[in-house]
Amino acid sequence: MVRHFLKDTDLNPQEQARVLDLAAAMKANRYGYKPLAGPQTVAVIFDKTSTRTRFSFHAGVAELGGNPLIVNPGEAQLGHKESICDTAQVISRMVSTIVWRTYSQSGLEEMARYSRVPVINALSDDYHPCQILADLLTIREHLGQLAGKTVTYLGDAANNMANSYLLGCATAGMHVRIAGPEGYLPAPAIAQEAQQRAAETGGSVLVTTDMDQALSGADVIITDTWVSMGQEDEKEARTRIFAPYTVDAKAMAQAAPGAIFLHCLPAYRGYEVTADVIDGPQSLVFDEAENRLHAQKALMTFLLVESGLAEDRRTALPSVALTLNEEK
Repeated sequence: MVRHFLKDTDLNPQEQARVLDLAAAMKANRYGYKPLAGPQTVAVIFDKTSTRTRFSFHAGVAELGGNPLIVNPGEAQLGHKESICDTAQVISRMVSTIVWRTYSQSGLEEMARYSRVPVINALSDDYHPCQILADLLTIREHLGQLAGKTVTYLGDAANNMANSYLLGCATAGMHVRIAGPEGYLPAPAIAQEAQQRAAETGGSVLVTTDMDQALSGADVIITDTWVSMGQEDEKEARTRIFAPYTVDAKAMAQAAPGAIFLHCLPAYRGYEVTADVIDGPQSLVFDEAENRLHAQKALMTFLLVESGLAEDRRTALPSVALTLNEEK
């Protein structure tokens, strides 16, 4: 069965840990893994502009021995002159993996349904699961084990980042707190799914409008931009709504001693986070950005191995599969 990564819970807790273990190994030996030798081609499709996603996937595919085929907005007929179904059946005969940064989660699901190769969600309106893998790797590097740690996300809690933090951090056995204003909280179905996963892993989920409750004793503080792509006309109104949830020195002081700050970037200093926090000693945002590269390399490798595509494509994957099995 071909494995895809469309949302955070597509990896179970054990699989998530294996991906993070492999990411750490790949970071320590950056050019030592070549599962895409050939070179095999990975299609990286963008419906939205990007910096970190583009650079990390382009560099990551190349470092794995493959050829990154970057498709920028407007360069393909996908979803316009040609259906997602037909596109998936065509390009999955030509590439080893499909990475897609897009709008609709349903489009990704359709792509995966008809693809012969793994499909990876590089961001959709509903989830951003690759970012959470990078964040978990960063947290683990600096705080040790993930299980039992408390992570707090503040601000616009009705977006793809909040959804993925709920699901991905619950999968890691963390205590996840999501705080935002009334009307900007995660959908109940997503919170319920996170609670179900947390029940399996020993984590917990709190969704609240109370910023102080969410911050108290937290090990990790996270925020995201208040004005995402397509919301520029709402900037003034959104700024007023989210201003009480700004991450500043006072907010960080409510967290646990040694707490770290994360932001997926781009960040807007003076809005969702103050400059003294994001540029201060508790901030790990640039380690976090780098870890997109290592986490995504590990994810691509994992999906190919688990999909049984290694031997078919005569790559170095059997040795990588052995490494993964040893890490179980």
